[in-house]
Amino acid sequence: MHFRTIFKSLKNKDMLKRVLIIFGILVAYRLLAQIPVPMGNASTFKEAISNLLASSDFSNFLNLISGGGLAGFSIILVGLSPYITGSIVVQLMTKAIPRLEELSNDGETGRRKINQWTRILTVPLAIVQSVAYIFILYNTATGSGLMSDFSPTLGDWLLSITAMTAGSLILMWMGELITEQGIGNGISTLIFASIISQMPSMMGSLNARLSQIESGNLNLFGAEFPVASVVFWGFFVFAIIMVAVIFCLVKLNESQRIVTINYAKRVHGNSSYGGIRGILPIKLIAAGVIPVIFATAFLSLPALIGQVITSVDPGNEVGANMVSIFSAPSASNFATMYPDGITGQWFVYPILYFVLVFAFTYFYTSIIFNTKEIADNLQKQGAFIEGVRPGLRTAEYLGKVVNRLDLFGALALGVIAMLPFVADYIFILTTGAPLGLSISGTGLLIVVTVALENLRSVDSRALMVTYDDFKNES
Repeated sequence: MHFRTIFKSLKNKDMLKRVLIIFGILVAYRLLAQIPVPMGNASTFKEAISNLLASSDFSNFLNLISGGGLAGFSIILVGLSPYITGSIVVQLMTKAIPRLEELSNDGETGRRKINQWTRILTVPLAIVQSVAYIFILYNTATGSGLMSDFSPTLGDWLLSITAMTAGSLILMWMGELITEQGIGNGISTLIFASIISQMPSMMGSLNARLSQIESGNLNLFGAEFPVASVVFWGFFVFAIIMVAVIFCLVKLNESQRIVTINYAKRVHGNSSYGGIRGILPIKLIAAGVIPVIFATAFLSLPALIGQVITSVDPGNEVGANMVSIFSAPSASNFATMYPDGITGQWFVYPILYFVLVFAFTYFYTSIIFNTKEIADNLQKQGAFIEGVRPGLRTAEYLGKVVNRLDLFGALALGVIAMLPFVADYIFILTTGAPLGLSISGTGLLIVVTVALENLRSVDSRALMVTYDDFKNES
């Protein structure tokens, strides 16, 4: 990264304007997180939400990517989940329906139409999820006796659902505004900001675990500290592992396969053009953090459906099983969901999570790296790969290269995503309960990857806006 160039580029008015716009959007986003849903007493719903967060991994994930919007009963409670789900559905349809696949290959015009359909699909999904969550929260509050003095009218229901749907659509709009600035992906940036804003509460949770000194104080260098020794050493070892993981993650994100491109020599009159070499870099993990976000959101939806079923019929076994199977083991739900300790069911969620991360890595890479389109562009430019015929053969060659990279990249990303579950397993064996790192681990993975992608985008734009300075210096 050229950090000197990045700081120098801020003297450029256009670059500074883009950065300030993104910063202003993030500030507005955090302000939206403080506006409560207009439905009864917000503090009463917050108490019901705390009970829901203790039992549902989907709720914890939603709270994470909404920047605490769920815990604060904010109008951005639903967050970006509808847009993420809509993107998954549209992209799956694009691969399944030939007409849509042709449209996606039809340049910028086709992509704009597909993006428009994604926005349209986001609206009903946001309405459905808003209805589901306000219904679950109301039933949770009513069942615990918190809403005995409040009976919402039809107008209250419509107003709250409209506010939550509008909040989700505003977030989608903000994400697209950030993307238009050309400095990173807007949706990923908003999720990044959401996770960063939750770091203080995560540190508070860790501090609470460290303060539980029933197992004995920490004895270090002859001095005794009022800290739980088992939790401290467990977290210390995990912190070292996470530093190593971050290092590996940075290396994986920066790794790329360089394909040498040759340009045919052309003679025009007395002048000759071409006859030079270029490169085509292919990233090891071209999909970035998107597979992790998609896998977590996609896998958590059954838990939401299970929550709705159990809210309607508290004794329904189907709903209870859906919540149990599709909720990641955490410190808050382990004792109730797994009273007999670790069972075979404990491994269902991590295995499905790994499979989905692996599958979405292949799927999303095939969308953003269109080998046929790249091969056609190279042929039009008179470029070719040495030893490979232009056109179809080039597309097949690039496809083989990408598939090989994806195999290693998807496995590496899946293994890194599984490390928090392994850490939780170790904590269960040592302390009797997991530390609850599954969501925090996903958050860390998203933070590191998005930070690298955004830094790369900023670096590219900074080099572009300061190009004239470099030319004058040379």
